[in-house]
Amino acid sequence: MERIIKEKISADHLLYVSLKYTKTCDVIINLLLRWKIMIEMAMDHLVEKAKKEKKWKPVPDAPRAKLIQLKKIYEKDKVISETLDLYELFRDIEKLDKIRESEFRKGVNLKVTYKGEEIDVNLDKLKEYSNLLERFISSLK
Repeated sequence: MERIIKEKISADHLLYVSLKYTKTCDVIINLLLRWKIMIEMAMDHLVEKAKKEKKWKPVPDAPRAKLIQLKKIYEKDKVISETLDLYELFRDIEKLDKIRESEFRKGVNLKVTYKGEEIDVNLDKLKEYSNLLERFISSLK
């Protein structure tokens, strides 16, 4: 749990300090990757919790298999379910088509094409993601 919180602190620094001063899409991408790492650590935590509750069926150590089973186990928990959906976007972010807009300006925006739709990853969207991840970590505790 301590590692997850340290990772979140690093991500918060990227969001509230680095992005504020640089306003580049590279910082946005690094932030999303940092969140991806944090969610992966949290997924390991959720797997351990599921094992203790005897809800976990042994699966290959592949991240995709873990993700699918965690989605089934925690489908009733809205925050965990939303976070796992968001993790899929973060996981694929490097491979997706990206368009950089208004770099070095107040309205910095990263347009990402994900599952056939365009997602605008801007400051408002990042704050929305941050709030969701904050609730996610609180529910983990």
